[in-house]
This record gives sequence, C-alpha cells and structure tokens, in this order.
Amino acid sequence: VTATARITAALDSRGVTTLPVLEGEGPLALRRVRGPGPAAHVCVIGAMSAPLGGDALRIEVDVQAGAALHITSAAATVALPGGRPGIPATYDVQLAIADDAELHWLPEPLISAAGSHLTMTTRATLAPTARLLLREEQILGRTGENPGLLASRLTVWRCGTPLLDQEAAYGPGVPGWDGPAGLAGYRAAGQLLHVEPGMGRAAARPAPRRADGPGGREHPPGPGESVTLPLADGAALTTALAPDGLALRRHLSAAC
Repeated sequence: VTATARITAALDSRGVTTLPVLEGEGPLALRRVRGPGPAAHVCVIGAMSAPLGGDALRIEVDVQAGAALHITSAAATVALPGGRPGIPATYDVQLAIADDAELHWLPEPLISAAGSHLTMTTRATLAPTARLLLREEQILGRTGENPGLLASRLTVWRCGTPLLDQEAAYGPGVPGWDGPAGLAGYRAAGQLLHVEPGMGRAAARPAPRRADGPGGREHPPGPGESVTLPLADGAALTTALAPDGLALRRHLSAAC
C-alpha cells in the first residue's frame, strides 16, 4: 500500500482556523473533530491494517501563518509482519509550521509487533515564531512478545538551522538496543518536544524524574525514568523510558 494524507490549516478573514485541505488515502483516514479552544482539531484514523512490509505511508501537514492545529489519532499504530517479505515498511511525517502558527502533534503510540520491520521518519520545519508540541511514543512488542525491527529519526529545523536531529533503532539485529546504553530492559520509549518562542532557558531547565523500575522505589509519576533538557532558542525536550505505555504516558504528561 502506498498512501499519503495531507492537512493544511489556514487562518480566514474572521481569525478562525480552517482546513482547506483534508485528504486521506488507504489506511490514513482523516476526520475533523471537536476540541477546546480556537484551534482546529483533526484525528487520524487507521482504516485498514498497516503498516505491513513494503507499505509506504506519508502524512504532510502545513500550518499556515497564524493558524492553530491539533492532531491526534484514534488508536495506536501497529507495525505488523506480512506484506512483502524482506522489504521494510516506511512511515514519513512532514510538518511545516509558519510564523505565529501552532501545531500540536500528539498521536497515540507506535507499537512494533514481533516480525515487523518499520522505518519511521519525522521532519518538522519551523518559522522563527512558530510553536510546536510534539510527542512520540514507541512500544517494543505487544504483551508477551518480542519486538520487531524499528528504526526512527526525528529532525527539527528552525529558521533554517537544525534544532534537533536524533535517530534510534530497536529490535533484532540492533547491537545493544536493550542493554544499559539502550532501553536498559524497558519496553517503552518516548519523547516530548516543546518549541515556544520566548520560553527562555529558565522554563526549559533540566528537571530529571526517575524511578528504580519494577520492584524498586518509585517516584511520581510512576516506574520508569525521564529527563527534561533545554535545547537552543528556549526549546525543551523530555525523553522517557518505562516498562509499558501507560507509565510512559504518565512521564510525558507530567512534562507537558
């Protein structure tokens, strides 16, 4: 399956965010939903099982000047075995946010099922006064199973300059992915990126949260480990590890 979903948010003459483009294909169905505040709200719905081996999925989001858009998903995305043997699936997300525009990209987790092979890339391009709240959550394997092979890369550009560029890989054949320098035995990894012009370094100061993990002494918001670190221009990145998706979400929600 090859499918592309496109979302464009624009500010009309009344100061209301509209969606002149809302197009989905194949497994990527888009629905406008109600939500609080002046932002337009869109939910991505999985209309069929995907991604499978060989699938190429892509989401393109364009938030024009002054508009506000919040995007969620109806359920977790599950990378599954099957499809074209030996060929990885790809899932590309392209986000463009103009000046004085706001995007919340808050999908449900990506689950890497046993036997799957997925390469996921997310690229965000921000104007100088753009605002972004981005969450990524990755669950390595369904309950009681090993994970598939998952590679992900997140790049964020602001004012034509790289703000963040990081890459990770998990699963069979990846050296040390579950060792002390990797997930350290946890099975859920995630991050929350907050880019807000004028936020300042004081608001993005390091704020580590950690727990000793299953069987150890726990500290709010639950078992796992997380840390919030400042980036350039006042942006902040929270990275978390946890034994499951629920604990991971608690860490990231606390940072949010």
